[in-house]
Amino acid sequence: MTEYAIETENLVKRFANLTAVNDVSLKIKKGEIFGLLGPNGAGKSTTINMLLGLLSPTSGRVLVNGIDVHKEPARAKESVGVVTQETVVEPELTAEQNLMIFGRLYHIPKDELQGRINFALDLSDLKEFRNSYAGTFSGGMKRRLETAKALMHSPPVILLDEPTTGLDIQNRTKIWNLLREINSKQNVTILLTTQYLEEADQLCNRIGIIDHGKMIALGTPAELRQKIGMSTVIEVSADKEELVKVGQIFKKVGLEPTVLSNKVSAPGGESAVLKVEKLVSALTASKVKIHNIAMHEPTIDDVFLKLTGSEVRDSTGEMTGAGPAALLRGR
Repeated sequence: MTEYAIETENLVKRFANLTAVNDVSLKIKKGEIFGLLGPNGAGKSTTINMLLGLLSPTSGRVLVNGIDVHKEPARAKESVGVVTQETVVEPELTAEQNLMIFGRLYHIPKDELQGRINFALDLSDLKEFRNSYAGTFSGGMKRRLETAKALMHSPPVILLDEPTTGLDIQNRTKIWNLLREINSKQNVTILLTTQYLEEADQLCNRIGIIDHGKMIALGTPAELRQKIGMSTVIEVSADKEELVKVGQIFKKVGLEPTVLSNKVSAPGGESAVLKVEKLVSALTASKVKIHNIAMHEPTIDDVFLKLTGSEVRDSTGEMTGAGPAALLRGR
């Protein structure tokens, strides 16, 4: 019996001349909540699709719950629940009917089906809405129903692709609590991708950062913060048209800036307070308009930025801060 819920060994996927996943080896222990982070186009979706058996690897091996996905795809899929990025619920059916159909698709015995529906509704805090049509639900309720569907066949592993994208903080928190409960009470291993880096920090036991198809960092949130060797981060936020000027002033006071979509960030080092004083003086003298200046300990956002050189890219695959950053690099 393996101790790992998910294993990839030297996983490679090529599409013509593009290597989307490049020699990724990963072991996720049973009972872990694991976050897979990376910019758009980094290889996250390709990796997930190979874990699900939707894509065959060019080389390497994938094991889910100890089952070789390539050799026994049907058996491997029985071990996995999936929550896709797009919420898929039937709006003209009630919450209970949505779960009923999904349970039948998984051939859950009739004498067990109602009990599992009741359990899923209770777990997802939708019990009082069992007879309400899913089309009337809020985004957060639909997301919880989608998660409940993924649990109907009692899988030991659940994969979630950006489970809280587009939700407000209240609904995001409810999803976080649901995932924690699934993990702790059902001992379900969770692998999630997310564009909210604080979400990975809050939820995940370990995080893997993938970029250009390669796993560039792996560890607990604390280990990743330690890895980048940043004791203090200095940030200045400003309007977009002022960011290049702010970045140039960072350089003048001895800071190495990164220009993002709405701020300039740099490691402060041991003399961070002194550098902030110089920075404030230089900004005041230049009459550059800023919104605020701050110092803080490094976050997962800072780790991601340091290792990948970018913010999480938007849905078009472009860096949200690419314009100002490119201008600064060219000076």
